[in-house]
Amino acid sequence: MFFNIFHPFLNILILISIVLFFIPDSVIVHYLGANSGWSGFGIAACIGSITLIPGFISYPLAATLLKQGATYSVIAVFITTLIMVGVVTMPLEIKYFGKKAAITRNILNLIAAVIIGIFVGWLM
Repeated sequence: MFFNIFHPFLNILILISIVLFFIPDSVIVHYLGANSGWSGFGIAACIGSITLIPGFISYPLAATLLKQGATYSVIAVFITTLIMVGVVTMPLEIKYFGKKAAITRNILNLIAAVIIGIFVGWLM
């Protein structure tokens, strides 16, 4: 089973590495750095909400973003939305749990992600 999922995950890691290689550090600092403010939270929340990658792949990605200048609070928002908010999987969630439950869950998790990001920023 591990070998069945190994190749797609390896492909995702390679693709992310290539994309991050071509994005200059100055762009990361500008949009996800200390002076990005609420827009950094918004960008991280949007990317985290629409990205469909496993959590354990997000940690090396987050470490790379930190090295390139992103803040811990923005990374916390990104990882939290990546794990807890699912825009891409929303139709499937609506099918099984209903529209009201799916939308309510995603909105509450998005709010929780922002609160976690603020808290992590306060701690770091």
